[in-house]
Amino acid sequence: MLDTLVMDSLRLRVLDCPSTFIHNRIQFRFLHLNKLFVNRRICSPLRHQHLGQYHKHLSGVVCGVSTETSEEEKKKKKMKPKSGHGGNVRISFRLDHQVEFGEHVVILGSTKELGSWKKNVPMKWSESGWLCDLEFKGGESIEYKFVIVRNDKNKAWEAGDNRILKLPKGGSFEIVCHWNKTGEAVDLLHLEEEVLDNGSVVTDAAPDALLEVGTSPFVGQWQGKSASFMRADDHWNREMERKWDTSGLQGLTLKLAEGDQRARNWWRKLEVVRELIVENLQSDERLEALIYSAIYLKWINTGKIPCFEDGGHHRPNRHAEISRLIFRELERISCRKDASPQEVLVIRKIHPCLPSFKAEFTASVPLTRIRDIAHRNDIPHDLKLEIKHTIQNKLHRNAGPEDLVATEAMLAKITKNPGEYSESFVEQFKMFHSELKDFFNAGSLAEQLDSIRESLDEQAASALSSFLECKKCLDNLEDSSNILELTKTMQSLDALREVIVKGLESGLRNDASDVAIARRQKWRLCEIGLEDYLFVLLSRFLNALETKGGAHWLAENVELKNISSWNDPLGMLVVGIRHLGFSAWKPAECAAIGNELFAWQEKGLSEKEGSEDGKIIWALRLKATLDRARRLTEEYSETLLQIFPQKVQVLGKALGIPGNSVRTYTEAEIRAGIIFQVSKLSTLLLKAVRSTLGSQGWDVLVPGAAVGKLVQVDRISPGSLSSSGDEPVILAVSKADGDEEVAAAGSKILGVILLQELPHLSHLGVRARQEKVVFVTCEDDEKVSDIERLAGKYVRLEASSTCVNLNPYITHGNDGNFGLKTVSGSSSSTVLDRGVHVLSFSASKAPMLSQGVSTGVILLADADAMTSGAKAAACGRLASLSAVSEKVYSDQGVPASFLVPAGVVIPFGSMQLALEQSKCMDTFVSFLEQIETAGPEGGELDNLCCQLQELISALRPSEDIIESIERIFPANAHLIVRSSANFEDLAGMSAAGLYESIPNVNPSNLRVFQNAVALVWASLYTRRAVLSRRAAGVSQKDATMAVLVQEMLSPDVSFVLHTLSPTDRDHNSVEAEIAPGLGETLASGTRGTPWRLSSGKFDGLVRTQAFANFSEEMLVSGAGPADGVVMALTVDYSKKPLTVDPIFRRQLGQRLCSVGFFLERKFGCPQDVEGCLVGKDIYVVQTRPQPH
Repeated sequence: MLDTLVMDSLRLRVLDCPSTFIHNRIQFRFLHLNKLFVNRRICSPLRHQHLGQYHKHLSGVVCGVSTETSEEEKKKKKMKPKSGHGGNVRISFRLDHQVEFGEHVVILGSTKELGSWKKNVPMKWSESGWLCDLEFKGGESIEYKFVIVRNDKNKAWEAGDNRILKLPKGGSFEIVCHWNKTGEAVDLLHLEEEVLDNGSVVTDAAPDALLEVGTSPFVGQWQGKSASFMRADDHWNREMERKWDTSGLQGLTLKLAEGDQRARNWWRKLEVVRELIVENLQSDERLEALIYSAIYLKWINTGKIPCFEDGGHHRPNRHAEISRLIFRELERISCRKDASPQEVLVIRKIHPCLPSFKAEFTASVPLTRIRDIAHRNDIPHDLKLEIKHTIQNKLHRNAGPEDLVATEAMLAKITKNPGEYSESFVEQFKMFHSELKDFFNAGSLAEQLDSIRESLDEQAASALSSFLECKKCLDNLEDSSNILELTKTMQSLDALREVIVKGLESGLRNDASDVAIARRQKWRLCEIGLEDYLFVLLSRFLNALETKGGAHWLAENVELKNISSWNDPLGMLVVGIRHLGFSAWKPAECAAIGNELFAWQEKGLSEKEGSEDGKIIWALRLKATLDRARRLTEEYSETLLQIFPQKVQVLGKALGIPGNSVRTYTEAEIRAGIIFQVSKLSTLLLKAVRSTLGSQGWDVLVPGAAVGKLVQVDRISPGSLSSSGDEPVILAVSKADGDEEVAAAGSKILGVILLQELPHLSHLGVRARQEKVVFVTCEDDEKVSDIERLAGKYVRLEASSTCVNLNPYITHGNDGNFGLKTVSGSSSSTVLDRGVHVLSFSASKAPMLSQGVSTGVILLADADAMTSGAKAAACGRLASLSAVSEKVYSDQGVPASFLVPAGVVIPFGSMQLALEQSKCMDTFVSFLEQIETAGPEGGELDNLCCQLQELISALRPSEDIIESIERIFPANAHLIVRSSANFEDLAGMSAAGLYESIPNVNPSNLRVFQNAVALVWASLYTRRAVLSRRAAGVSQKDATMAVLVQEMLSPDVSFVLHTLSPTDRDHNSVEAEIAPGLGETLASGTRGTPWRLSSGKFDGLVRTQAFANFSEEMLVSGAGPADGVVMALTVDYSKKPLTVDPIFRRQLGQRLCSVGFFLERKFGCPQDVEGCLVGKDIYVVQTRPQPH
């Protein structure tokens, strides 16, 4: 409760995260409620008594709260004694130490304030260390120690004796400590105002004064030089020493760094940004220019890059005019059809850094009230000098963010002691302060919204009033986590932001007036401000939910069949995701997820759904959508990690920014947005759903047991592990595309733990099964943390259909004699000498190329393995089996009928003929000989593969081939060009997904069709394909490629069947994985989960094991051109029969089982079958022996 209270109340500068928290796998595993992170632009009232504990002096400016604090609250605060007075002493502890991912620091000691050695006293993280402010009785001695709390809740105490501190009798002090140096001498650093030699005063403004007047969010995040009150114009002499490092820079970074060196003041720095953006509007560097601008402006507005006078004289209207030019270009980019999501995301971070350009600020002499204030006769002469030289003169010559900092410090000073100065003077200064906040766009949310009230129509104005009233009621509640009031406020916020977003959709007209552009800026800032306030509401709601019991409480309610308790959490998640869409982050995806969550909420929980347990189906369906929601947040964080870290590092080094500020920049950006809260809520709900399902977050693709050294990698890449190592390896892999091949990544890989979901029957899953590599996935955050802690250690991985265990393994000796045993009992430890876990394979079993070469095509019915490869031959046999399948039925009377798309084969030898005709055969043979022995490291193999693929991609099939295909297929036919290599779809080497398939082509578009055939030929020599054959002991010169050309279907869903259960080796069921649209979504391992059905061969029982949540389905439009392009459409599963209709799900499962069982009997072994559903017809496009 306390952490959320502080998050919602204090306007601290953003507490960025330590660099050790940034992970290859970014799934918000760093979410811990014991850490304090603050949204930068939201200012909410402080209602509780914890100010003394969390109050912090930041660069001489005290963190304050919103001006919206109620009068009653202000009265309460005025009655409180100030810290460090009345015999008390306030100590600000700072531990200069950073901890590992998932850990935090607490302090314990001998007094009640320090937990009496029993209760942890939490510390807050900041970029300068761990912080804790406590108040003690003066004059006492205290003993204390710092303690690191591990992710598993175990504690690590400092070594050595207890620390001892003799407290002074009063005052406020800071002490800086270092981990494990318990005997170190610490200095008590006095926290009071400091008078400089030149008579200037560095103000440490009074907490109560700032509570009264309010600190703007802008100043709340200030990290620059503290405010100094000067009585002479010596701004010029206050520049801090800065160091630039432009060595090695080029392009935009060099331009920006050199521009900053020349630009001492704010308006010149704004001009640098304007030039950077405008000059790159039409270039490929537009996104890069926006990113550097966002980083640069952020550092200026937080004081990390200081602004100074340069001897010139430019009133604030100059800044306003530049801001208008920047804003106009940003809005134009945002509204362009070619604007990327990354560009829009970055632009939203630039907007709050720009000053206002309302008419009063573009006037020739803006902000004149301060001049009149500085010449008043009712204030002391010294104060007049301070106002004139600290604020007035500086503002009217070279305005900058530091002027608002100084103004708020001055306001705190003149209101510290009520009655010390005339009410008229104080009131005028407050009015100036309000005007200055307006110029810097630094007002509170309520102030920003009031500024657009007059521009709203009646409906929008009503929505605005409703929101402000709800917000006021919520702010006045003692219990800020009242769920009813939170819900009402969030609903009113939702309605208001929707109105504003719709008002901004029309874009900015080229002939828009200055007034219209200024109004649009205010609307934009209000829209962004509402998003930021939603961060606060979601934070409070999560706190309230945790207070009730969180995931455990929700899971218990499901067991009691009381899912009404889920309504508020699901409703809040819907709102959070809807607002991500409002912020232009994948709006179609956000809309689909929101629709699904709403539909599942409406559908509720029934005792039975069809013949299955209603509770399980409810949980599986909800889990699919919650996984999709969390994936949305992960993609956002991954995008930020792609956008910022490298550029922040380069620019930070160039501009002399402190290293820790550079390292923590990106994660602070992630934590400051609603994406952070949406991720937390999704994760909490997923935990509750998993509990309902009895799931531990594991999924088994290939069962078995393995022992090896746990090695963490980002991806499975060919040759990514050293080939020289002899020790067995278990990989912990952050990401996978689904087309990888484990054996090609390196020798001795016995097991894989993938830290994301993956279709069981994806190409990667099939290959792992064939290679007998134990393969599991894990999506539980806590277990992933446990896995990561075992990195570099020997572990034993055991996976079965019922459980997964991963434990440390104590090695006896170093002979590397570790074994892997599959569930069926076959041991693969004997193949460790070869270094590759694949079945033994003889090249003699593959179809061999005949001496002659083909000059035409072969009809599918005539295809055989010798001329066309095993894949094409199997398709030919499928065509003949299709004719008899309609007469075959299962024991339940379900037909096994299926169709096969029409097709032809461009046989073996056609590529060689094209090479001869183009006079490239000698070059081809030379490349083949070099590839045979080229090493995977050092780029030699990569270069040879690229050159060989370029050579083959330039080939063209003969005219005879093109003419034959044109005669066979209709002129408007949509075709797919597929591989059929001689080492593909064999019992010992499936090569699933190893080669290319090019969809949606037609010979009438000759160039596209010829390119498609050549690309399939060339895919025989990708790095992965070469290493795959090498691992299987196959010579590269023995490999050849036929091309299968088939009718392109437009399916409703596509499927992969395994007629033998891959996980428990059950011969009595057929397992189906099903995806919407084309099958490439399923086979390639696109992020997401398919529908997963298990159907009994003899009892007809269909069990739903998972619901689909792929974000997109790939489709081919029958009316569109055959140009090799497919459409990707966002999927809404609340409209998919397979998700919502249990009867359809059962019937399809039974039909697929009947087809699979029929093919298994005809081919004489378990089959891996691919196909699709078009209308009511099942098509089978491929079958191969199932790896086992």
